[in-house]
Amino acid sequence: MDIVYIRDLKVDTVIGIFDWERRIRQTVSLDIEMGADIRKAAASDHIDDALDYKAVGKRLISFIQASEFQLVETLSEKVAEIVLHEFNVRWLKLRLSKPGALRGAKDVGIIIERGEKH
Repeated sequence: MDIVYIRDLKVDTVIGIFDWERRIRQTVSLDIEMGADIRKAAASDHIDDALDYKAVGKRLISFIQASEFQLVETLSEKVAEIVLHEFNVRWLKLRLSKPGALRGAKDVGIIIERGEKH
């Protein structure tokens, strides 16, 4: 399986469990690896045969900006569902981090894999 990826997609959103976090927007960062077979797109050289990473990015930015989840776990699951179902991706690996969420650390977050990796 080939992998199409998006690295360090930064989006501002409401995320967190504390009262002060519910009143501000914080930046989350996403790295997404999506399992895809690129051979058809490579042969045709046409975007209709490719996993359109720009369309994926725009959809996720729109969704995340409008969301107000408390946990990065919930946001990660919802992002994975969108990519798997709306873009016909069979497998993905998602790293979602919250820069500056823990004093002394560059960022904190989670990494999930969903779907079937072949």
